[in-house]
Amino acid sequence: MSHVYEERATMIAAGELQSFVPFGREHCKNHPNAVNLQLRQLQPASELWSSDGAAGLVGSLQEVTLQERVIGCYMHFYKLFELKCVLAVVNMVVNDLNLFIREPLPTLFSMLHPLDEIAPVVCKSTGLFESRLQYVSDSALRVVYTCHEPSIIMTYDTQQCTHTVWTLRKVTPEVCFRAHSPGIAAPSFSGAQRFNMSCHTPSPRGHSILASPNSTLNETALLPEMEPILPDLCIEQLWTETSAISREKGCQAAKIFITSDLCENRYLCFLVESHQQLRCVKFLESNETSQLIFASVTVITAKDAAPLEDIHTMLVLEANGSLVLYTGVTRVSKVFVPGLLSPTFSVQNHQPQLSTPLENISTPARATVQHMSRLEEVGMPSPVLEVRSATQHHESSWLEDSSFQQAAPHIHTLRDPVSNRVTLELSSGSMLRITIPEVATSGLVKRCLQAIRFILPKDTAMKVLVKWYNSYNAPGGPSMHLEWNLFDWGYLRCSDYHWQVSMRPAVAVQGLELVSPPGGVDNHESAMGLESSALLFPHIPVLFYVLHLLYEDLKLDELQRSGARALVGLLQQLAKDLQLEDFIDLYWRDYPSFIKTFKEACVIDQAQMELMTWPVFLDGEAPCVFSWLSRCLRGQDVAPFPYLPGICERTKLLVLSYALYVVGDEDAISTNMLKYLSRLSAGGLHVCEIRGFTLKDLESVPFGVALPIRDAIYLCREHPCSDWSEEVCALIGRQDLTRQAHKVTLANRKSPPVTSEADEEEDGMTDLHPEVTGLIWSQDLRVQEVRRLLQSSRPIRVNVPHLPEVSDHEYIEEKENKLLQLCQRTMALPVGRGLFTLFSYHPVPTEPLPVPKLNLTGRAPPRNTMVDLNSGNIDVPPNMTCWPSFHNGVAAGLKIAPASQVESAWIAYNKPKSADLANEYAGFLMALGLNGHLTKLATLNIHDYLTKMTSIGLLLGVSAAKLGTMDMSITRLLSIHIPALLPPTSTELDVPHSVQVAAVVGIGLVYQGTGHRHNAEVLLAEIGRPPGPEMEYCTDRESYSLAAGLALGMVCLGHGSNLIGMTDLNVPEQLYQYMVGGHRRMHAGINREKHKSPSYQIKEGDTINVDVTCPGATLALAMIYLKTNNRSIADWLKAPDTMFLLDFIKPEFLLLRTLARCLIMWDEIIPNADWVTSNVPQIIQENIGNQEQTPISEDLNMETLVQAHDYIIAGGCLAVGFRFAGTNLPETSCEHRNTGQYNLQTCLSMVLLAVSMVMAGSGNLKVLQLCRFLHKRTFGEMNYGFHMAHHMALGLLFLGGGRYTLSTSNSAIAALLCALYPHFPAHSTDNRYHLQALRHLAVLAAEPRLLVPVDVDTLKPCYALLDVTYKDTQWYEETTVELMAPTMLPELNLLKRIKVKGPRYWELNIDISKGTQHLQSILSKDGVLYVKLRAGQLPYKDDPQGWKSLLAPNLNNRSAEVRTFKPEAISTFTSDVALVSFAEYFCRASENMKHKQETVALLSAILYECVTQEYPEMLPTHISIDQAVRTLDRGDLCETFSLWQMKLVLELCESRVLQQRLRDTRRQGRGLLLSSEFLPVMKSSADRALDCWLCVKGDISYMRRQPMNNDTDVNMLACFLVYHSTPSLKNMVASDLEGCSCFPKLLLKSSQLGVPVRALLRLSPLLLQKQDSGV
Repeated sequence: MSHVYEERATMIAAGELQSFVPFGREHCKNHPNAVNLQLRQLQPASELWSSDGAAGLVGSLQEVTLQERVIGCYMHFYKLFELKCVLAVVNMVVNDLNLFIREPLPTLFSMLHPLDEIAPVVCKSTGLFESRLQYVSDSALRVVYTCHEPSIIMTYDTQQCTHTVWTLRKVTPEVCFRAHSPGIAAPSFSGAQRFNMSCHTPSPRGHSILASPNSTLNETALLPEMEPILPDLCIEQLWTETSAISREKGCQAAKIFITSDLCENRYLCFLVESHQQLRCVKFLESNETSQLIFASVTVITAKDAAPLEDIHTMLVLEANGSLVLYTGVTRVSKVFVPGLLSPTFSVQNHQPQLSTPLENISTPARATVQHMSRLEEVGMPSPVLEVRSATQHHESSWLEDSSFQQAAPHIHTLRDPVSNRVTLELSSGSMLRITIPEVATSGLVKRCLQAIRFILPKDTAMKVLVKWYNSYNAPGGPSMHLEWNLFDWGYLRCSDYHWQVSMRPAVAVQGLELVSPPGGVDNHESAMGLESSALLFPHIPVLFYVLHLLYEDLKLDELQRSGARALVGLLQQLAKDLQLEDFIDLYWRDYPSFIKTFKEACVIDQAQMELMTWPVFLDGEAPCVFSWLSRCLRGQDVAPFPYLPGICERTKLLVLSYALYVVGDEDAISTNMLKYLSRLSAGGLHVCEIRGFTLKDLESVPFGVALPIRDAIYLCREHPCSDWSEEVCALIGRQDLTRQAHKVTLANRKSPPVTSEADEEEDGMTDLHPEVTGLIWSQDLRVQEVRRLLQSSRPIRVNVPHLPEVSDHEYIEEKENKLLQLCQRTMALPVGRGLFTLFSYHPVPTEPLPVPKLNLTGRAPPRNTMVDLNSGNIDVPPNMTCWPSFHNGVAAGLKIAPASQVESAWIAYNKPKSADLANEYAGFLMALGLNGHLTKLATLNIHDYLTKMTSIGLLLGVSAAKLGTMDMSITRLLSIHIPALLPPTSTELDVPHSVQVAAVVGIGLVYQGTGHRHNAEVLLAEIGRPPGPEMEYCTDRESYSLAAGLALGMVCLGHGSNLIGMTDLNVPEQLYQYMVGGHRRMHAGINREKHKSPSYQIKEGDTINVDVTCPGATLALAMIYLKTNNRSIADWLKAPDTMFLLDFIKPEFLLLRTLARCLIMWDEIIPNADWVTSNVPQIIQENIGNQEQTPISEDLNMETLVQAHDYIIAGGCLAVGFRFAGTNLPETSCEHRNTGQYNLQTCLSMVLLAVSMVMAGSGNLKVLQLCRFLHKRTFGEMNYGFHMAHHMALGLLFLGGGRYTLSTSNSAIAALLCALYPHFPAHSTDNRYHLQALRHLAVLAAEPRLLVPVDVDTLKPCYALLDVTYKDTQWYEETTVELMAPTMLPELNLLKRIKVKGPRYWELNIDISKGTQHLQSILSKDGVLYVKLRAGQLPYKDDPQGWKSLLAPNLNNRSAEVRTFKPEAISTFTSDVALVSFAEYFCRASENMKHKQETVALLSAILYECVTQEYPEMLPTHISIDQAVRTLDRGDLCETFSLWQMKLVLELCESRVLQQRLRDTRRQGRGLLLSSEFLPVMKSSADRALDCWLCVKGDISYMRRQPMNNDTDVNMLACFLVYHSTPSLKNMVASDLEGCSCFPKLLLKSSQLGVPVRALLRLSPLLLQKQDSGV
C-alpha cells in the first residue's frame, strides 16, 4: 500500500467551510474604546485599614476593575450555573491585609445571588482520624475552571505549579453550626492544605472582619452585632497533579473542558500551551456515594483542542498543524478540510503517553486480528497507551522543502465549539467555521450502533464504532440515503461474515428487496468462507439478539415501520446462518411476501458455531412483543420480556402499561418490575431514566397496542384527581386541569357605568368582577345598590324644605346643619367600603393607587346649589375629617390583592406631597400591613414614617403583617412606643396616647398565640395601670386598658389553663378582679416605681376602677379560654341573678360578659331564639314577661331589668354571629323593648353586625334591606359610631364583593373581637373607649371561600353543579348537598369532598380528606376552578333545563339520528379543523360518491360516535380497522401488522378487565371505546375472509412441515396463522399436536400452548385432517 492511499483512507471529510466574523470583533474594530470600563483603583491595604477597617475592604471589593487587556486583575469571576453563584478569588488585597492581621483572611468567596453579600468558601479536608473545616486562605490559589455538571472547580497553585480538582457543594447545617461556635484557629498547612481554621472566629458579615490593631479591647467588644460570616459553599479535594508530571513555571492551563468518548467515558482535559500538551484525566461516578473518582492521566501532544459534545469527540490541533479527531483519548482519524491545504501528506502518529499509571485506559492494546478490508485497515482506532515499534514519520523535511508553506495560511487556534461545529482561526487572522460529521444521520443506524455499544465489551465497541465512523465519513463516502445499506451489507454482514470479494459485488447493496446473499449464493454455499478471527465473529449471536429486540421495539412505532422492514432482512439472514428456526418463522409471519423462503443452506459450520459466544437467552422462544401483549389480554401467565435499557424504552413502557392496566398489578412500575421485564446488562453503562408517554407518542403506537392505554386514559379523563400534575392532565386530555395547574387568576374587567356620567367618577368600587357578581346575584342589582350606599366621592343631596317663615340666613344654617348631620354618615362609609372592595385590585407598578375622594360638600335641590361646611355659619368640630381620612386611606389600600406585585419603591412613590393627605397615607400603610405587603417596606423607610397618625397605621400594619412571628425587629419598634416595655432608666418619650394603644395591640398581634411570659406579665399589669401624676395616663384610659386586655388575650389565645410558666401570675384571678373590682394589688415588675405617685387629677384610691378595667379583662378571659368549654371560668361571667348585683354592673358590660361566656362554652352555642333567651337570668325573664299581668315589686328597677335584658340578648346574638360566622344560616330575630333610643340603637347595631357575620359574603337580600333602612336614618341618636356599625355590617355582608367570608379560627375570633367591640365612637374624633383604627382588623378574619367555575374554552365564569360532601361529626352524619356554583363553600375543615357533577361538564373530584392545600390554593387564586363543557352540551345560563342540547332529541332514537347525521352539525360539537375537514370530504354524499353510499354512511356513523362521546382520537383506529379488514378481504395484505392489531382489539373486548367493567353498575356498564355495532361487523368480515381462503385455496403443507406449492398464497397463510394464534412449528412439534386423534386431546395440549378456544375451532379440522391423512 502506498502512503497516499493510507492518508486518504484515514481522513474524514469535514463540512463545507464558512467564513466567520464575530460581531464583537467587528464592533470593537470600529469602536476601539467601547469595552474599557474604568473604575477607580483599589486603595492600598494600609489606607483601607487606617480609614475604615474591613468596611473599606468590603466597599473596595464591590468596585472591581474590569479591563479586557489586564490579566492580573484583582478578582476573577466564574459563574456556576447549577449553584447560581459567583466565585471571587481575592489575591492582592488580602496579601496586603495579611501584613496587619495575625491570621490569614479567606481568599475565595462566593455570591449565590447578585444582591447577596459575598461569603467565604470553606474547604473540607479529610485527615487520618477526622475531617476538618477551613476557610480557603491560600493567596497562591487561582480558580481556572468551573463546571455545573458535574459540580466541580479546578484551581492552579502558582507556587507549586499544580492543578487540583475540587467538588463544589452547598454547606451542610453542621458547617453553619460550627461557624457559630467559637474556637481556636488551627495552624497553617502547606500544599493543598494551606488554609486557616478561621471559620470558628465570629465575624460580622458586612462589618469589620477583625478589630483594628489600634482599637482597645473595649472598643472591640462594642462592635455592633458580631455575627460570623456564614459560608454558603464548601469544596472538597478530588484530584491533584502528582510529581510524575513535570512542574515548571508558567504551566497554567490555558483551556479546560470536559469531553466524553463514544462509550460514554468522561475526561477532564486541560491544555498546557507552554508544553504543547493536552492532559486528559479520566473520571467516573461512584455507585454508592455519587462521588467522582479520578483515574489515569493521559498526555496528548497538541497545540490546541476543542470539545465536540454532540458527537462525543474532540478536535485536536497537532504541532505540525494537522487536525486530528479523538474520541476520549482514542485517536479516530485526521480531518480533511476542503479548500484548506493540509500541512503534510505523511502518516504520523504521535502517540500520547500515560503519565499517571493508576489504571489502564478503557481502550485496550491493539488486537492482533487480520484487517477486514483495505478500506478498514488503517481506520482502526489507535489507543493512546499503545507504543508502536514502527518508525515515526517526521514532517521536518516537508516543512523545510515546501517553499509555499510559509506563504499559505495555516490553522492557528480552535475556538467557539458548539455542538459539532468549531471555528478555525488561521494565521492570517481570518476565521473559518467547519462542521464535523456525525456518527450517523439515519435514526435506524444510530439505534443499531447504540445497541451494539450497549452489548459489546467497551474495547470492542470502541473499535467497532471508530471503524464505522471512518468508513462512513471518509471523503467521497456514501450518500445519506445509502447509509443503512452501508451498515447492513458493508458493515455488519461484511465485517462479521467476511464474504469473499468475488462473491460480494458492489451492486449487492443497492436495494433492500434483496434478501438472499449476493451473487447467486443459492447453490454455492461452499464457495463462501467465514473468518473466525474477525472482530465481531464471537459476538454474532448476542449482536443478533439485541438487534432483534430493537426490531421488536421498532414494531411498536408506526413511524419506524420502514426501519423495521429494513432491519428484518438482516435479521432473517442472521437467523438462517445461526439456524434459529423460531426467529425465522417469526420474521416470515411478519413479512410473508418480503421473506419468501427460509430453507437455505447455512454458511457457518458446526465447528465455527462452537467458537461463538452463545448467550443463554437465545435458547428460549423468540421474543415477540405482540404475542406477549396478546397473552396478557387473554389472561395467561407471561414470562418477563427482555429489553435494552435506554434503547428499547417504548417496549418497557408498553409492557409495564399492560401489566398495570390489563394484568391489574399496581406494583408493576415499582417493586414488581422484574416480574414483567428482564433487563439485558452489559455492565458499566449509564442507563437512561424512564420517560413517560405523551399524546404525541401515543399517536405513533399501533392502534391495537394503544387501545388499552387509550381506554385507561378515557377512564381517567372521566374520573380524574384534581391534584394530578400538569403532564398527566395533558395526557388524559383534560385542558381544564392543565390550565388549573398554571395558577391563573381571573382577569379584572371594569364594570360599566351604572346610570349617568356622574357615576363614572372614581368611587373606589370599580375593580370588582362584574361577570362573577352577575352570576352570584343574577336576578337583581344589589351590587349596584351597595355601591350607591357606600360611595363617598359625590356631593351629598341636602333636601331641606324652605318654609315661608324661615329667613334666608336661617335657611342656609338649616341646610348646613343638615349637611353636618349627613356628613356623620359619609365619614363612616370608608370602613364598610374597605370590606366591600377587599382584595379586588391589582395595582400597576407605574401608577399611583387611586384613592376615592371623601366629599363632604352638598347639593341642595332644586337648583343644585353648593352647600359647604366651611362657610362659617355653623360651628364645625376641629379635626373632624382626621380619622375619616385615615379610614378612607385604609379602604383604598385594602383593595390591593395579596398576590399583587408591590415593592418598597412603589410604597414610597405613593407618599403624598401635600400634608393634607398624610392621614390617608397613614391608613394606606395600615392596609398594606393587613394584606401582607408592608413587609416589603425597607426598615429605614419605616422609621421615616413615625409621625402621629402615620405611626398608628404603620405600627398596626407591620404587626398584622408579622402576625404570630415574634419578630424581634418589630418588637423593638413597638417597645419604643410602650413605656412599660422600656428599661427603668430609659429616657421618657412623649408618645401620644393613641400611638401607645396601637403599639400595645401590635404586641398582641406579633406574639399572638405564643404564650410569651414577659409580654403577658406586662400586659396584665397594664390593664389596671393607675393614672400617674400630672396629666399622665389620665385621658382615654379606657381604650388603653381595653387594648392591653385584647393584647393579653391574643398573646395567650386559646391556651386556657395551659399557661406554661405563668402560674405565679394568677392570670385568671387577676383578670377576674379587674372585672368585678376590689383592692388594687401592689404593682410588681420593672415599672413599679412609675406608679408610686398618685394622680393629681383622678382620685381612685386603692380600689380598682372597673369602669376602666372591666372590658379589657372580660375579653382577655374570653380569648384565653376561647373554645375550651371551661365551665368554672364561664360561671364567673354569668349575668347576676339578683337585682342587687344587677345595679352594680353597667348594662353594656353584661353584653361583654354574655359574649365572653358563650365564646368559652363554644360547643354549647345553638343558633335559635330559645338558646339566645336562655342566657337571660330568671329574675329578668319572670319580670319582663309578666309585667302587665302581675304587679311589679318596688324593689325592682324595671329600666335596669329591660336594659340588662336587651344587652344580654344582644350579647347572645353576637355570640351566635361569632360561632356561625360565614355559615349563611338563617338570621336570628329578637324582640326588643323601649329601653331608650341610645341603648336600643346599640343593641340593634350589635344584632345587625351578628347577622352580617353569619351572612358574610352572601349578600343576603333581607339583611341588605335592613342595612339600607338604617342607612337612611340620619336623625335622633344616629351618630357617627352607629353609622360606622351599620356600614361595617353592609361591608361584611358583601365582603370582598362576595368572594370572601369570615373564618371561625382562634385568630379570626380575636381579630373580630378587636374590630367589633360593642362600643362605637360618638363622633369622628372619639377614641376614648376604643381606637378607631382597630375596626379594620376584621380583615384578618376574612378568608376566600368562593368557588367560581370558569369555562376553559371561553375563559368566562359559568354555572356548574357541585356535590359538596360534609364530614361525619358529632352533630350530623356524612351528608352530601347539591350546590350551584359560583357558591360560597363552608369552612374547609368541615368538608370531605367536592365534585363537579355531569352531565354537562366533565366530572372532577377534589378530595379534601387528604389535605386542604390544593383547594386553598384554588380559592386563593380568585377561586377559579376550570371546567370543560362536554360536546353538544350548552351552559346552564343558556339552557337551564337542558332541553336545547343537541343530544337531547336522540336519547330514545339514537340509530335514526346516526342515519340522518349531517356533516354541517359537526361544528356544533367540535372546532377541530381536522375533524371538520374529515366531515366535509368524507361524510358528504357527492355526485362521484353515489356508488359508495355505504362507505359514506359508515364514516358518518364513526365520526358521530367519536365526536359525541368525546374521543376523536379513536377516529383513526376505526378507519384502520376498516382498512385492515378490507385489505384482508381482497387478499392484498403483504404484512401482518394490521392483522395483529385487529387481533389485539378483539382480545381486549374479551378480556377480564372489560368484562368486569361491563358488570360494574357504578360505571353504567360502559364498554370499550369502539361502538358496539362496529366491532362485531369487522370481526365477522375478517373471519369470513380467512374461512373462504381456507375452503378454496387453503394449503396445509406448512402444518405438515412439507414444502409449500409455488401457487400457495403465503400472505393469507401467514394471516391465518397470526389471526388464529397458531404456535410456531417448533412448539407444535414439541407438544406433539400431530399425535392428537380427537378434539379433547387436541384441546388439552393446545391449552398448554396458550391457543384460545376460538382459534382452536378453526385449527382443529386441519390438525385432525392431518392425523387422518397420516393414518
